[in-house]
Amino acid sequence: MSIRTIIADDEELARRGLRVLSQRSGDLDVVCECRNGRETVEAIRRYQPDLVFLDVQMPGRTGFDVISAIADFKRPHIVFVTAYDKFALRAFEVHALDYLLKPVNEERFDAALAHVREAMSLAADKDIAHRVRKAAADLPIATSPAIVSAVDRLAIKDKGRIVVVRVTEIDWIEAAGDYVSIHVGGKTWLMRETIAALELRLALSGFVRIHRSVLVNVDRVAELQPQDKGEYAVLLRDGTALKLTRSYHASVERLVSGSL
Repeated sequence: MSIRTIIADDEELARRGLRVLSQRSGDLDVVCECRNGRETVEAIRRYQPDLVFLDVQMPGRTGFDVISAIADFKRPHIVFVTAYDKFALRAFEVHALDYLLKPVNEERFDAALAHVREAMSLAADKDIAHRVRKAAADLPIATSPAIVSAVDRLAIKDKGRIVVVRVTEIDWIEAAGDYVSIHVGGKTWLMRETIAALELRLALSGFVRIHRSVLVNVDRVAELQPQDKGEYAVLLRDGTALKLTRSYHASVERLVSGSL
């Protein structure tokens, strides 16, 4: 499968390096190279690429400005390229697949490309796409057109560092005011985001709201035990017991069928 690719960077040396690495990959088809944000927006709309290697700092428009400018367009997979790791958290917040630090080495490039291939393979699976559309239609919340693909990672700022958590490894999530507690195995990470916002982000990633303050990973559910007044005890595979309240009774079928 050929991956239509755009390289966007104002530095010729950086573009050349990405071009060489792309040629070595065997499946990247570089259809255009751009030197600034304006050119990049125009190229994305014209070529409709699968992937964009996007420099964060470019003349006129930054990489983040480019993302905003194509909000009404089918967005390609984005891998940010930057000389500064301080942009890493924001890159994940706009759902970039990965980010590369300059100068880009071959090993790190290959790892980012593996993420791209994995994401494209998932998108190409028609059976999964069908289940995703069905689940989204059943959600008891108003979904946003901005959600076009499942989220596979969360970036959590913790004590001056950035912890990247795979969504598939999360057991359950609990609201804590303007924060959420992310439960992963025996660890808990605190993330500054509301439960409602995170529910929307994870709507297509296998998570179900079972309580006004709880999201649960469907794959972690081992058993449902009916309780009084239409409520359920939700038992996870690690023994954690959660409550599914009557207000979220519609979630029962999705927990049982695992159709997310």
